[in-house]
Amino acid sequence: MLTDTQCRTTKPKDKPYKLSDGKGLYLEIKPNGVKAWRYRFELREGDVTKESIFAIGDYAIVPSGETPEEVQARRGGRRFTLAEARDERIKARALVKQGINPAHNRQLARIKRELESATTFEAVAKEWLALKDWEEVTKARRLDMLTRVVFPKIGTLPVKSVTPAHILDVMNTSAKKNGLTVAAEAKRTMSGIFELAVSTLRAEADPVYPVRKALPANKTQHKRPLDSAEIGQLLRDVEGHGGRHETITAFRLMWLTLCRPSEAVEARWAEFDLDGATWRIPAERMKKRKEHAMPLPTQAVEMLRALHGLTGRHAHLFPHRDDRTKPMVGASLRTMLNALGWGKKYSPHATRTTGSTRLNELGFASDWIERQLAHAEPNAVRRTYNHAEYLGDRAKMMQQWADMLDSWKAGATVTPIKSKAVA
Repeated sequence: MLTDTQCRTTKPKDKPYKLSDGKGLYLEIKPNGVKAWRYRFELREGDVTKESIFAIGDYAIVPSGETPEEVQARRGGRRFTLAEARDERIKARALVKQGINPAHNRQLARIKRELESATTFEAVAKEWLALKDWEEVTKARRLDMLTRVVFPKIGTLPVKSVTPAHILDVMNTSAKKNGLTVAAEAKRTMSGIFELAVSTLRAEADPVYPVRKALPANKTQHKRPLDSAEIGQLLRDVEGHGGRHETITAFRLMWLTLCRPSEAVEARWAEFDLDGATWRIPAERMKKRKEHAMPLPTQAVEMLRALHGLTGRHAHLFPHRDDRTKPMVGASLRTMLNALGWGKKYSPHATRTTGSTRLNELGFASDWIERQLAHAEPNAVRRTYNHAEYLGDRAKMMQQWADMLDSWKAGATVTPIKSKAVA
């Protein structure tokens, strides 16, 4: 067996020669002075046993005071002391016993490291986003959040190397700079991305999970439903707003149909059959990705016929002010409400909550109301068998709703009286 003194003091010759350490390990001394560790082994391939040489690395003389980080860097550069070379021989022999060529194993490990390094968090995030069945505007909004909040912190890191500490840093920084709402969205998004990484064997675990409760819960303040007097006042205020006609009309369409704000502002003329008093919102614009038919009360039909003379030449009912090929932005409704002083007590989405509450008080069948709101049936059994649209019943209900809105807007005091809901 070799000693470290032999390894250190041996001199080069005109031709390469070897100093054996035993069990296949030897030190090869080259004429240029390089001393290299080699491991000779035999590996059976089919019916043939072949002898091969595994290049472990170069001989290294360790400087005094070498730090753990320096040791790691040296070994990463494949420079080993005698004791370390013997450890590498033990690892190589273990592979040979399993029928694995250690040289091939090292090559595969290198390729795996390179792939993991190339698979950054940002790359997986964009792949995850592309797989989502979301509207493009939603994807763009989520990508914007990732670009601003998450990617600067962990975007370039291999997805497998992201730790809970990294995630906590993202969440804390986001909460301080952007608020708890954005931090909570970042947390949910990162967890979804790691779910994809784990399921495709590019990460071993979701590092979001251990720190998921590190931030205080973000309590969303839902706006309460408006009563009849408030509805009337709101409609009068909007009518006298004096802003863009398209914004006011989009707001009225939302109230007359109880659609979502985004469904109103992004509406296209091709979706409407004004003669048939029906609005069919295509699946790609619906939250549940299912086409939704809306009956239109006479007030809505008359309003839209008048609007057609203004915007009928465009694809959208409510074109963007600057780019007429695009729809107006949903923020326009909030801007109008803030200007009217309604921003703190009412949001556009609260229209649906208000409509549901008032229609239930008036005694309309809950199935009609839920279908009008395009809500999914929560009961799995009923959802399987109940495909009824109740379009005719909903048309009568929404006409009464539109008439009620006119009454409230005119200042009438109407107290909803519960009646038997039609099953």
